[in-house]
Amino acid sequence: MIRILLVEPVTLLRGALAATLSLEDDLDVVADLGDLDPALDMARAVSPDVAVVDIALLAGDGLATFDRLRAGQPGCATLALAGPDEPVLLNRALDRRVGGVVSTQAAPCELVRGIRGLVRGERVIDAGLAVAMVAAPRSPLSARELDVLSVAASGVPSTEVAAELHLSTGTVRNYISAILRKTGARNRLEAVRLAENAGWLA
Repeated sequence: MIRILLVEPVTLLRGALAATLSLEDDLDVVADLGDLDPALDMARAVSPDVAVVDIALLAGDGLATFDRLRAGQPGCATLALAGPDEPVLLNRALDRRVGGVVSTQAAPCELVRGIRGLVRGERVIDAGLAVAMVAAPRSPLSARELDVLSVAASGVPSTEVAAELHLSTGTVRNYISAILRKTGARNRLEAVRLAENAGWLA
């Protein structure tokens, strides 16, 4: 029996997905939640084989929570549900080694097939979503550079960015220089605007 943790913020959709998956003889929805935060404790309690998570929950702080979920449940495969208009979030999710992505527009049998594929150790990527992801602009910035730019976006000076990220001021300046070079921005404000418009900043 494949044990599934379902995390979907839309109550009606969550109920429909749970009911659909439970119709399969080899699938068991052991928990369904509307948010990622309680999913950490729930996953420890129910030990799921697969976590099915709405991609919208991986925005902002959700990525860090998702990383903690993965770290706490290394044997649990992860599958993201996403629409074709969310390529930036999809790319971030795949960068975090999400095991698969299935479109919210897919037939229920595609979701079931994806879950079974993950359990067999396969990588599951919806063909339509793959096209959207390839077309989306990928960030040229490293994860640390994005951290620096995210803090700098509030307009604080380099000394405060350094203090928050536990870096030296010189290191922050070096990161800012690299960010400007990679993005082609003339200054920090323009780099922030470019990154926000492209969806690179959480």
